[in-house]
Amino acid sequence: MVSTFGSLQTAYSGLAAARAGLDVTGQNIANAGTTGYTRQRIVQTEVGAPAQTGFVRGTAALAGQGVSVDAIARLASATLDTRVRFSAGAAAYADTRATGLDQLETGLHEPGADGLAAKLDAFWSAAADAATHIDDPGAASALLGAAKTVATALSAGSRSIEAQWSATRTTLGTQVDQLNDAAKQVADLNGQIRTAVASGGTAHELLDQRDQLTERIATLTGASVRDNGDGTVDVVLGGNPLVQGTTARTVALGGAPTLAGSTTDAPTLRWTDGSAGAVGLDGGSIAGGLSLLAPANASRTGGALAEAAAAHDRVATDLATAVNTLHAAGTTPSGATGTPFFALAAGVPAAQGLSVVPTDASGLATRNAAGQFDASALSAIAAVGTRAGGPDAIWATFVTGVGSASRTATSEATLTGLALTNARSQQQSSAGVSMDEENVSLLAYQHAYQGAARVLTAVDEMLDTIINRLGLVGRS
Repeated sequence: MVSTFGSLQTAYSGLAAARAGLDVTGQNIANAGTTGYTRQRIVQTEVGAPAQTGFVRGTAALAGQGVSVDAIARLASATLDTRVRFSAGAAAYADTRATGLDQLETGLHEPGADGLAAKLDAFWSAAADAATHIDDPGAASALLGAAKTVATALSAGSRSIEAQWSATRTTLGTQVDQLNDAAKQVADLNGQIRTAVASGGTAHELLDQRDQLTERIATLTGASVRDNGDGTVDVVLGGNPLVQGTTARTVALGGAPTLAGSTTDAPTLRWTDGSAGAVGLDGGSIAGGLSLLAPANASRTGGALAEAAAAHDRVATDLATAVNTLHAAGTTPSGATGTPFFALAAGVPAAQGLSVVPTDASGLATRNAAGQFDASALSAIAAVGTRAGGPDAIWATFVTGVGSASRTATSEATLTGLALTNARSQQQSSAGVSMDEENVSLLAYQHAYQGAARVLTAVDEMLDTIINRLGLVGRS
């Protein structure tokens, strides 16, 4: 039979459980706006009546002995967390590429008056005008001015691409530092969480911090997370551990620091220990940045920035070759033949080394061998603009390719962004704090507390009556 005084303990257990529920609910409400916080709930079970033993057992049902608070549960979902990390890596990769390609496309100024296509058109038109007005110094000056404008546009475009390449690499260096720092923090948290779990305590806040860090790592690299079952997790990049238990490895950004050097020494992410091999990336902003910095190749499918610089060089080289060949066939007013119109400086990219050789009308091939006016060289130069495979065609093909790649990347970024938003919404619906739900829980625990307190008061009054009011003991 349960002791009369045992009812006090039963009522007290209800008070303690309700108080624990109020504390946890209050913590949830206080952290409703805290980034990365995962809501919590108390886990409680009933304490049944004591087992009846012996030969004589009562047939009446016995009351239970209250409620036990077994744990404080963290309402996270490993499946939803994994989905968020995967979506974050894919979205970051697509967004990095979309941003880089959009910046590249914007810098081309095509179509528009500031684009190279318009400046090439102006050059061909000036050549045709100079051929029509071959004895007009003004027309010759306009031709030379248009040629210098083309050279300046090519050089400025090439230098702008180099600057974007350098800025992207600098950003990658910063992200690699962030990755190494996050990996170290995850390893440290692994140790703290394992100690807390082994001692029977809770580590919910530490788990929240670690989840934020692993999501950050996934955003940077597309890494996956593997639970070890002892409170620790491993963070894996391309099948190799970045974090293993309480140990964190480091990575470094290798390769040439300039666009010119990347042709033979492309930027790569490498392990700093062991075989120091390349790090396999499954997504993330670092992978997106590396794809932009990749060198150009023969099939013209290399990194967007290197391919853009190569396109500028192809236009400059083809322009100089075609125009010089035609100009060399004519004769200058001084009787010189074989003179170039454009020059390409050695040791620098063709687009940056393009310059105009003639300084005035005396340097233009406007004569024939007899010294008479001859516009055939200038007319031929004007026709280069309509030549198949010429500078204009090379540039148009390049611009079209950049525009198509930019639109594709933007579309991919939009789709992956929506997938990430959806994944986070589902994660938030499971692990996030709902003020409506917490207010309902608050009221429920308040009533539970009041009910347990009322039972405690009733038992106390019953015992007072039994002990103090049912007669006098020891008197005759």
